[in-house]
This record gives sequence, structure tokens and C-alpha cells, in this order.
Amino acid sequence: MRKLILSFGLWLLAMGSSVMAQNGADKDHNFKVAKNMETFSAIYKYLDMMYVDTLDADEVVGNTISYMLRSLDPYTVYYPEEKVKDLDMMISGKYAGIGALIRYNLALGRVVIDEPYENMPAAEAGLRKGDVILSIGDSSMVGKDVSYVSNQLRGDAGTSFMLTIQRPTTNKKMRLKLTRRAIQLPAVPYYGVQEDGVGYLNLSSFTTDCSKDVRRAFLDMKRQGMTSLVFDLRNNGGGSLQEAINIVNMFVPKGLTLVKTIGKLERANREYKTTVEPIDTVMPIVVLVNGETASSSEITSGSLQDLDRAVVLGTRTYGKGLVQAPMDLPYNGNLKLTTSRYYIPSGRCIQAINYKHNNGGYIEHVPDSLTHVFHTANGREVRDGGGIKPDIEVQPDSLPNIAFYLASSGRDSTEVMLNWELKYLKNHPSIVPARDFVLSDADYEDFKQTVLKSGFKYDRESKKYMENLVKLAKFEGYYDDARPEFEALEKKLNHNLAKDLDYNKQMLKQVITSDLVSAYYYQRGSIENSLQFDKQWKRAVELLKNTAEYRKILEGK
Repeated sequence: MRKLILSFGLWLLAMGSSVMAQNGADKDHNFKVAKNMETFSAIYKYLDMMYVDTLDADEVVGNTISYMLRSLDPYTVYYPEEKVKDLDMMISGKYAGIGALIRYNLALGRVVIDEPYENMPAAEAGLRKGDVILSIGDSSMVGKDVSYVSNQLRGDAGTSFMLTIQRPTTNKKMRLKLTRRAIQLPAVPYYGVQEDGVGYLNLSSFTTDCSKDVRRAFLDMKRQGMTSLVFDLRNNGGGSLQEAINIVNMFVPKGLTLVKTIGKLERANREYKTTVEPIDTVMPIVVLVNGETASSSEITSGSLQDLDRAVVLGTRTYGKGLVQAPMDLPYNGNLKLTTSRYYIPSGRCIQAINYKHNNGGYIEHVPDSLTHVFHTANGREVRDGGGIKPDIEVQPDSLPNIAFYLASSGRDSTEVMLNWELKYLKNHPSIVPARDFVLSDADYEDFKQTVLKSGFKYDRESKKYMENLVKLAKFEGYYDDARPEFEALEKKLNHNLAKDLDYNKQMLKQVITSDLVSAYYYQRGSIENSLQFDKQWKRAVELLKNTAEYRKILEGK
């Protein structure tokens, strides 16, 4: 009994010490906050009163806020009043404008139309790829950058303006009247049933109500005879967590806990469950992912993997395991604030970056040796701390260096690819359906000769590495002994543009094909056309046709 009383007394003493220590820590923290806030206020007061130049308060304080947030994670962002619309667009996917991608053409020194969106004011007014924007209303756009021109094109829905362009294929100036309207970027830019009943659905972002678009597309394909689904989340940077829950709920039973969020405040802690009956729990599904699959996309793919409802295929995802919430600020500003971490059904958090070491641009990725093992519903091993690792890894084809230079907008590139594509569009009023179109060998040969005659130049990576290797060998004293080998290798790496164009023919044909198809059939056509070249899509179809392999993966055998 005495031992019990003594133990209880020691426990009370320990608890008391712990509470006192916690109270002391809280007081110390509060003191530091008050001290630094007071110090900052005093410093700015002296600067504003005595500094030799007049301060721009928005700039100085804005920079201070930016540096403060930079010491945290990359997703906590301050939006002053003039940029709150950017946040609204990010969340909703909506803005008011003409509906077109634009880009800067360095060779012309002008902003040009790159791709009008289907059924939007730009397309309806007849704007085409390559059209040079000369003026908006009475304001000249000559010499203006993309950001400036974009801001001028946007405005309140229902307002009209005159747009003056120059069409490069005819060199004629045209004056068009456009009326801005609410532009909803398509969350599902393309879906369709392919051969053998395999459905394909591309979800580009988790914007408001995107789950309804996914549901409609899925049911439409099912009516058309879809027997299996490839759900493409590649390059989808995420968005609404609730939309991710809604989408997963379509394929798994009601009443399951999909996500738990845990933060500093109790109100940040939530559980997200499936709340409605699913529309299909048996159809085979493959989810395509890559390094740009992030946030809500990872919740979707990770939940389907943890519940053994789908096979994940592609490359490891981005690894964003943090949740943000918008906070209203004085003077109509907003703070997108990281409030919690999220955990998917297996209990893992897939945050891949140790974001607290982000000072000075240094980002530390969580090494595999420090990750932990979790298990799916069927007992398969999965890990935290590094994004979603696919069940089947398939690396995509990489673009060759020459493709980046040909497709880039720069003075050295002379815009040779764009100019050739515009000539093709002029000479071909229509092309075959999107899924069937491929640039012919004869057209590619014409493109090749155009490049050779244009004076096009580009930096080959092999040449850069060779030059660095020579410098290093000379520095370390090995060059003279290996001079004949170095000289022989340099001859073999000698620049030969015609050879490079032949060697990279197939990939360059794909790039040009994609550009051309988007001009005729918009984004949906470009995605549909790309499937004929897509290694990851082809492997997914192969898996869905092999029922035994598909089941074996999900059963963990």
C-alpha cells in the first residue's frame, strides 16, 4: 500500500512538473512572439520615418510576409487583394475571359494565341493557333508580356472589347469583337471507350463539382459497353479534398474511412468517410500516375490502392501529404494556410518532403530508409513518406533534347516548328479523326528540310558533358594520357543536325502530331490522339486484358 501511495505521489509530481514545464514553454513562446512583433513594428517605424528614400509599404511588408512564409512549407501562400482572384480560380477552375492559352513568341516579340478552348469565346470568334495579339481595345499589346496581356483579356463576364490580331498564315490584320464570359476549365477534358471495352477517363484537376463530371463520364461509358477503366491522374496537381472523397466513394462501399486529417487545433482534425452507395465496386480499374500527380490525386490513387480497389501504374507520385485551408485576412486578402497532415486508409501519410528545411531553397526528400511499412486491405506492403509508389512501374518515353529547342519560343529557335505547323494548318483545312491522325513520313521530311534550311541551332547535352569532362580531366592531370581517346570521342559527338533529326524522328513526329491535332480538335482531340503513342496506357490495357495478373497484383500473391 505504501508503495502504491508513493508511486501515485511520484506520478502526481511528474504530472505537475510536466504541466509546469508546458506552461513555462507556452509563456516562453508567447513572450518570443510578442518580442519579435514589437521589434518588427519598431524597425519599420524607424525605416518609414528616417530612411533616406520613401518606402513602398506594400512592397516592403509584402516581401517580409513572403520571406516569413518561405521558411515554412511551399503551400502556405499569402494572396493580397489584387491576387485573390488567382486563388478563387485555383479552387473553382473558373475565371472570366475569352478561353484561350497564350504564349510569348520571342522571335516576333509578341504574345500569340497558342490554343483556343473548345466552345469558348476565342474559338467562337475564329481565333487560331499563332494569331498575333496586336491590341486589346485601344491599348497596344506590342512589347507586353504574357501576364500583362492575360490580365487585359480577363475581366467581368458580359463585358465586350475589340481585339486586333495579325494572322501569320495570311499576314492580314483582323479586328474582332469578343465578349468575356465565365470560363470553366474542363475537369474531364476527354473520356471515351476504346478497343475491347476499355474506358479511358482523364481528370485534369480536382475543382468544384468535378466528381459529378467523373460520375457522368463513367456512367456514359458504361452505357456504351465499358468493361474496364483506365483512370488517368497524370499531371493532376490536386485541389478539393472532398471531391477526391466523392470520386473514391463511387467505387468503394459506404461507411469506409478514407482520410483522416490531423493538425494543431482540434477543429483541424477530421475523418472523411464514404457516405453514399457506390456505382460500381467490381469493374477492374487501373489508375495512371506520375511525378506531377499530387495532393487530392494522391488521396484518390492512394485510397484505391490501400483498399485494393485498383492497380496503380506509372511512376512515383509527387508526395504532398499536407492540407490547406483559405483564411480571410483584413483588407480582402487571403492566406492559404497549411493546417494539417492527411492519412489515407492504410494509416500512412505520403508527404515526401521535409518541408521545414526549405530555407534558402533547400528541400530535403524523405529517404526510403526512414519510411515505414503499412498494409493494404489485402495485406500488401505500402510505405509512407514518398508519395504513392505504383504497383507497376512504367517509365514514359522522354523527350529528346532537340524537341525542347524546336518547340521552345526563343530567338535561337527561330520558331521553326511553329512556323511549319502554321503552314501545314493553312494547307490542310481538315484532317482525319483525332484518334487516327499521324504525321506522314513525307510531311516529316518536309519539316526536316525546313529545319535544315532555317539555320536552327541547339545545345546538345552530350557536347556540354564532353566539355566539362575535358576540363575535369585537364584539372586532374589525366587529359594528356587520354588525348587520343578524347579526340576520337569528340569526332563521334560532332554536331550533325540532319542525323539528329533522323535519329529522333518518331518522337518529333509525336510532338508535331499533338500540336496539329489540338489545333483541329482542341484538348480532347490531343489527349485522344496521344493514346496511340502512350506506353503507360498500353501497359494498362494489357493488364486489364490479363485478368489473372490483375487479380494477382491486388491479392498480393
